[in-house]
Amino acid sequence: MRIAVDVMGADHGCGVVVEGARLALRHFPAITRLFLVGDQAAIRQALEGHGPLDARVEIVHASEVLTMEDKPIQALRRKKDSSIVRAVELLKERRAEALISPGNTGGVVTAATIKLRPLPGVERPAILAVIPAPVNDFVLVDAGANVECRPHHLAQFAIMGSVYSREILGYARPRVGLLSVGTEDVKGNDLTQETFKLCRQLPLNFIGNVEGHDLFENGVDVVVCDGFVGNIVLKTCESLAGSLFKWLRRELGRSAKRQLGALLAKGAFKSIKQRVDPEMHGGAPLLGLNGNVIIAHGSARERAIMNAIGQAVRSVQQKINQHITEEVAAVAALLKARPSAAPLPA
Repeated sequence: MRIAVDVMGADHGCGVVVEGARLALRHFPAITRLFLVGDQAAIRQALEGHGPLDARVEIVHASEVLTMEDKPIQALRRKKDSSIVRAVELLKERRAEALISPGNTGGVVTAATIKLRPLPGVERPAILAVIPAPVNDFVLVDAGANVECRPHHLAQFAIMGSVYSREILGYARPRVGLLSVGTEDVKGNDLTQETFKLCRQLPLNFIGNVEGHDLFENGVDVVVCDGFVGNIVLKTCESLAGSLFKWLRRELGRSAKRQLGALLAKGAFKSIKQRVDPEMHGGAPLLGLNGNVIIAHGSARERAIMNAIGQAVRSVQQKINQHITEEVAAVAALLKARPSAAPLPA
């Protein structure tokens, strides 16, 4: 298996990403070639002191970097030798089967969409985030790729999210819910109401509308929304998890009695912290493109990069893109055969 890693543009520098890639080589023997894409001198410096270079590693030089401040479309035109562009080209040329980048999210989405193009039948790619919950992990899609959407876009997100939930998370019949302001089918705005009508025609386990308070109650496995709402939900969940642990730590340290209680409950706290740790998944797949793309967080550390690479390995092994293509085609054929159904645009 051939994996490309964009090592530039992360908050903590090239060395952290390179070390995460080295860890991945040890943990995932399926990797036969690992492309480290970025400034060659910086990569070699990061590899110094680790013995002979692993024979599976190949350095691909890129002289430019898309920063977090760069506007994606303008920057991609100016920085044609950026690490993101070079890494995406490896995927386009089929030299790599998957790509991981902790760089500018907009840059990754734009470069991948333009150069790789969507899968047959898919109009827009979507970012999928796996969110831990007390009983079941659920997926949120779209988590930020598309700020403005039409109903058929959300319907395709529902299909892709269901495929991922089934093939990667192992849910035999994922429950798909549309995020809205009420469970009744008449609730929500024009987008959610029209999406509800469309999703009801799909061969999915569509359970209707879900509200924010349903997400962590083991009531849904795939949460569908546009990228504007999804990104707000994702960042709110990440912030709340971090804030709660800080809050608990402060409150539990206020007295000796509370400290004793905290000591007794240490195992429970540790278990919960491990479950909500964003580094466990490492990144979010950008679904719906001719290539496997994983977007890692800009602040990702070594373990997160390793797990993001592991996520890419599983996506390739489970043939996610093939399943999405087959399912989208089957849905389109089914809707076309129903005279009263509104077909998904090709």
